[in-house]
Amino acid sequence: MAETTRLVLASSSPRRRQILTEAGYAFDVVVPPIPEPQCAPADMAPAAVAEAAAYFKARSVADHEDDAAVLAADTVVAVGGHILGKPADRADAERMLRTLSGTRHVVITGVALLEPDGRRQIASEVTHVTMRAISDEEVAAYLDSGEWVGKAGAYAIQETADRFVRNVEGSFTNVVGLPMELVERLLSGRRAEEDGCGAS
Repeated sequence: MAETTRLVLASSSPRRRQILTEAGYAFDVVVPPIPEPQCAPADMAPAAVAEAAAYFKARSVADHEDDAAVLAADTVVAVGGHILGKPADRADAERMLRTLSGTRHVVITGVALLEPDGRRQIASEVTHVTMRAISDEEVAAYLDSGEWVGKAGAYAIQETADRFVRNVEGSFTNVVGLPMELVERLLSGRRAEEDGCGAS
């Protein structure tokens, strides 16, 4: 990335900040001034939902950060084509956990990178997660822990919910909320263009 171009992470998520920091990037954080999406058209594919939400988050920040490359992400969980976003309350979280119990579902994160000159890259990463059956007692204890708050699908694999997960196929950081393999490709692509390697 060019030294003159700031990178801004458009996110309120401490998990995304940590992942990007641990990957060695210097960046500023600006929380998107728009509410989290609560629903999506029933006929819209989960990946499209995640990508659209990421774009609107990035756009809402880029409109006020003219000199920066703005990175944003949005994560959804889907089972049987049905999208599970962030739970509205404890009852919603319980519904999501019971829906995911004993399933092989997908975690999809849409990522958007908007450049100061108007260029944009939008893509998504898909990870398959196999979750064992969760007992009623385990569901109740997890709800009591409060870890489900603000988490897509009502669970956080990087915290104690990892005990419910049998297998992860694909990017682990994607399940946490920021697929660094994809982010690296997007940032590498913009570096190539800034160096003149991507010019036609």
